[in-house]
Amino acid sequence: MSLSKISQKLVSTTPAALQIRRSLASVAPASLHAHYPVVPGSLTAHLQLRSGEKFTGGSFGAPVSTVGETVFTTSLVGYPESMTDPSYLGQLLVFTQPLIGNYGVPHRTRDEFGLLKHFESEKIQCRGVIVSDYAAKYSHWNACESLSQWCEREGIPAITGVDTRALVHILRGQGSTLGSLNVGAEPASNIDWVDPNVDNLVAQASTDSVRVFNPKGDVHVALIDCGVKYNIIRSLCEQGARVSLVPWNHDLSSELAQYDGIFISNGPGSPTHCTETIDQLRQAFEVYQRPIFGICMGNQLMGLAAGLNAYKLRFGNRGHNQPAVDLTNGRCVITSQNHGYALDDSKMPAGWDRYYVNANDGSNEGIRHLDMPFRSVQFHPEAKGGPLDTAYLFKEFVDQVRASKAAGVEATVIPDAATAQAASASA
Repeated sequence: MSLSKISQKLVSTTPAALQIRRSLASVAPASLHAHYPVVPGSLTAHLQLRSGEKFTGGSFGAPVSTVGETVFTTSLVGYPESMTDPSYLGQLLVFTQPLIGNYGVPHRTRDEFGLLKHFESEKIQCRGVIVSDYAAKYSHWNACESLSQWCEREGIPAITGVDTRALVHILRGQGSTLGSLNVGAEPASNIDWVDPNVDNLVAQASTDSVRVFNPKGDVHVALIDCGVKYNIIRSLCEQGARVSLVPWNHDLSSELAQYDGIFISNGPGSPTHCTETIDQLRQAFEVYQRPIFGICMGNQLMGLAAGLNAYKLRFGNRGHNQPAVDLTNGRCVITSQNHGYALDDSKMPAGWDRYYVNANDGSNEGIRHLDMPFRSVQFHPEAKGGPLDTAYLFKEFVDQVRASKAAGVEATVIPDAATAQAASASA
């Protein structure tokens, strides 16, 4: 068989070809223990996967131990933004970019909306950091401390000297895997392998009270906080919206008329835990006439409310270089993504259609209602640090909200209990 025909077979998406590719990806046996020479005077750190592989390197974070889901991001820049993204809550974050830390960590400067300019939340959200080559010496005009100092101050363990290429091959082959990261002479023993995805991580990441941003905005948007990134709030405010950030399980049923639009944020973990949010959205779909938009977790929750199912991806899509095709016009955009779950859009509910599709793996990247102003995307239009291909979606949403308000579109009341019960039963 010619090399070209072999290549064609390997890129095929048939089950047999996929199995071949997964077998090739599993390059490391469970007995693997890769050692990296630790700089004299430095602490030793160990990464162990539940499947048995071990990596020993140097510690550059806090001298503590942790367990989390081991995932990787292919982003080349933006480690301060990635590490503070609430969608990484409960995870050990592997950077495929070899050199990490060379531009340090920026100042905690706030913008006109009271949001941190260079971080996506108030603290590091991932449980641990895994890199190939940590740059101990940093250089950047806006840096105030090293990545090591930041991790130590926030109690986050970090390991350098890991062959991240081999590690990513393992994760691509067997899927995202629980990992243990500890600091000490020997790898940890008697590890309690607790899967963070069994918990409602959205409830942990969400605000516990209503917060208002840009109070003088000309349109009022309810932003359901499932673990929101600061740049989502900023992007809405910059478009002139007044934003009321509400908890993930906030009861909107009696407040729908107050809002000119509803926005659902990103967030960590499985969407199936957010039954209260799904119920709220299902009710809103029945009566709300104004625009609704969702991002990432918001896309999954809108899909579940519409009648779709969600499933866990083998290793997720995380990075700044994911191609997504707009099915309304065929345009391909490069997007920032961070998710481990996706919607099964093989059979769309009545009145709904696919919006975007991932050009790499064919997974769902968005849904839209055919008649109502409801739509969502799986990727991050607010991307920090980049790309900015889809930032226009915020303008489109707020412009749509503004047009709806100008047209006098009313938000109807929730149906009476009997009607609501019947609608819930049919769903």
